[in-house]
Amino acid sequence: MANVENIQANEIPAPERPKSISSPRRRFIKKLGKKLLQTVSRIQTKQSLVPTTPFIDIEHFEFLPQFADNWEIVRDEALEVLKYRDDIPGFEDVSPDQYRIAKKNQWKTFVLHGFGTRLEKNAKLAPFTTKMLETIPNLQTSWFSILAPGYHIPAHKGVTKGIVRGHLGLIIPKDNEKCRIRVHDQIKPWHEGSLFVLDDTYEHEVWNDTDEERVILLFDWDRPMKFWGRFLNGLMMRLMKMTAYYQDPKKNLENAEARMEAAIKRADANLEKMSD
Repeated sequence: MANVENIQANEIPAPERPKSISSPRRRFIKKLGKKLLQTVSRIQTKQSLVPTTPFIDIEHFEFLPQFADNWEIVRDEALEVLKYRDDIPGFEDVSPDQYRIAKKNQWKTFVLHGFGTRLEKNAKLAPFTTKMLETIPNLQTSWFSILAPGYHIPAHKGVTKGIVRGHLGLIIPKDNEKCRIRVHDQIKPWHEGSLFVLDDTYEHEVWNDTDEERVILLFDWDRPMKFWGRFLNGLMMRLMKMTAYYQDPKKNLENAEARMEAAIKRADANLEKMSD
């Protein structure tokens, strides 16, 4: 037990922010990739089997009602995760390319799935949520999105039309009209237990103009499309996994998982010691 008690967070590498984040080569590849994705997105728009509007009615996705039906269980698992709030990484620590919209750990992300892969250690803290998420066809990413009081996520756009995104409200400030998201020209506040779906390739931004924390379950899955849309989406995902856009977060998520596991072991060891 002494070994567990002596585990220190600084023994595990902190999420890395590559020094080359602003290198000319990286900027060039990112710019080229965006142009290619824009071309592919136009094709995917024509291939889409669901509306390509900023917000998409949940009736198009038969697997979604269970999330609203079970939101309190999901919230309770999020509350367990929040016991280790200090060890949850900021979005900028997971994905260095997000440095413009996520700063000073004001937007924390506890990731359960990344690029279609389950994070086994994190998933143990939210087993019900993880199991429910995996009923979604072609799930890509999922995480508890934790936004600090008073934080504003600047306007930005997602990279591919090939996915759609769900938001499930879990812990929402009482003055929820001041805790809201704009997608294109539409604005929605979050509500506890409510769910909506959006297309994040539209410009969007978020405000939490309250003195309370906001927590939602955020998850992405493949947009329902005809054959050529699905084919292009699969091809682009495979290409993306060869780039730093995928490789950097993958490495950082592994480190973040290890840090969280160490934090849980320290907490368990302390409880055991107190009970002796």
